[in-house]
Amino acid sequence: MSEMIEFTRPDGQKAPGYYTQPADGANRPGVVLLEEWWGVTDHIKHTADALAAAGFRVLVPDLYRGRVAAIGDEANHLMQGLDFGDAANQDARGAAQYLKATGSAKVGVIGFCMGGALTMLSAMYVPEFDAAVDYYGFPPPEAGDPGTIKIPFQGHWASHDEFFPIARVDQIEARFKEAGVPHEFHRYDARHAFHNPNEPGNSGLGNYDKVLADLSWQRSIEFLKTKLA
Repeated sequence: MSEMIEFTRPDGQKAPGYYTQPADGANRPGVVLLEEWWGVTDHIKHTADALAAAGFRVLVPDLYRGRVAAIGDEANHLMQGLDFGDAANQDARGAAQYLKATGSAKVGVIGFCMGGALTMLSAMYVPEFDAAVDYYGFPPPEAGDPGTIKIPFQGHWASHDEFFPIARVDQIEARFKEAGVPHEFHRYDARHAFHNPNEPGNSGLGNYDKVLADLSWQRSIEFLKTKLA
């Protein structure tokens, strides 16, 4: 079952989201999926459906409120207009609260690219999350201290990422180790967005790697099943 729903943010505002669940999903663990900078594309919906097929109730907050980018410049414009603090503390948190209120004892968060940066922010600031999986992205240092994260955190990083340099990943991992954050980081001989086979528009990336995409996805599912059990 999949449908567009509305959920309530902590500030009382309504927000839209794509919801999908397994056939017997009433009490399954929940996952909030945070979109790439393209928006809630068919690929993001398919990714949510894949999570549902693996046994999770999934809610994708529509951060752009129905808008989807077709080219990189448009995606960058939409992302630049997004309030990241609001997206994490209101949309992502509201989605987690919705899943917990409707049957999921534990809820994780997973995000890609822009959504990966929001995943780290959510792990830092949203108390409802029980585990986090981050693909590629991280917020700027001024957004907060990643060492404050308390929940299990899994990161999937591209060693040749032109948007999120691996040197910064090394710094974040050093901070995690210093602070005792429960984590596992996986680095891949790949470029940005290696998990996405069909980016919209003429992005010029073309970095999809099926072998690494499948490997990282298997690791993600196993991690979420273990940490949200």
